[in-house]
Amino acid sequence: MEGIDHRIVSVNGIKMHIAEKGRGPVVLFLHGLPELCTRSPGFGDTEAPTSIISYTCDHIVNDLVALIDSLGVEQVFLVAHDWGAIMGWYLCLFKPERVKAFVCLSVPFTPRSPQMKPMDRMRGFFGDDYYICRFQAPGEIEVEMVEIGTANVLKTIFSIRKPGPPCFPKGNAFRIRSNASISLPSWLSEDELTYYVTKFDQKGFTGGLNYYRAIDLNWEVTEKWTGVREYIHNGGFKKDGLFLEEAVVMEGVGHFINQEKAEEIGSHIYDFIKKFKQILLVICALFLWVH
Repeated sequence: MEGIDHRIVSVNGIKMHIAEKGRGPVVLFLHGLPELCTRSPGFGDTEAPTSIISYTCDHIVNDLVALIDSLGVEQVFLVAHDWGAIMGWYLCLFKPERVKAFVCLSVPFTPRSPQMKPMDRMRGFFGDDYYICRFQAPGEIEVEMVEIGTANVLKTIFSIRKPGPPCFPKGNAFRIRSNASISLPSWLSEDELTYYVTKFDQKGFTGGLNYYRAIDLNWEVTEKWTGVREYIHNGGFKKDGLFLEEAVVMEGVGHFINQEKAEEIGSHIYDFIKKFKQILLVICALFLWVH
C-alpha cells in the first residue's frame, strides 16, 4: 500500500514501530501472529523484551495506552485480529475510556474461568500436542522452526484450513515432509511472504510465541475480574460497556479473514466507523477454531 509513513515511537519503555496513513479520526489496527501491521512488542521492528512477563495483558495494555497518548488523542477506533484482538478486549476491559469503538476480527471475548488455569484446561481437552501447549516451553518449538525455515513456517501457518484444534507433534510440528513444496494461499503473494520472512528473521518467533507463554499469567492478572462473571453472562457487560449490535459471520473462510477477504472486511470496518453509534462489531469466520 502506497503513502504509508513508518516511524519509531518510544512507549512505556520500549521502541515501537508504527505505520501511519491518512488523516481524520485515529483508527488503531492491532495485528496478531504472524502478521506485521502496527507492531506489537516482539514483532518486526518493535523491540522484543526477553521476559515473558513483558507480554502479559496488563503490560501490553499499558503499551497501547502509551501509544494512544503518543498520538495525541484520548480515544481511538480499534480494529484488531488474532492476538491483537485478545489484547483489544483487555484494553476495552481495563481502559474502556480510551476506546471509542471496537471492530474485532476472529477472536470473540472469552470470560475468565476461575476453576482452572487455561493451560491445564487446554491440555486436558486437547493433549500435549495442541499447538498452544507446544508453544509453552521457551526455545523448544523455535528449534523446529529454525530447522524447517521461516518461509515454510509462515506458509504452513497461513495455509491452515482444517477446522478443529491444530496439533503440532514433536519432531515434525508443522508436518512438513522433506523437500515438500508448500503452496501459498491465493490471497498471499510471494512479495508479501518475503516481507514477512525478512521481518521475522530479524528477531525470530520468540516474541510472538511469548504471548502464548503468558496465557496463565494473564489468568492470574485478571483474577479480580472473576467477580463480574455473572455481570457478563447476564447481559450487564453488553448493556453498560460494549453495545454489541451485530456479529458478521463469513462462510468458507479461514482464520486470516482480514487478508483472505480484505476488501469485504475493509468495507465492514469503513461502514461501521462511518455510521458509528457507540456499538461494537464482531466479525468471525464460520467453523473457525479460535484461541
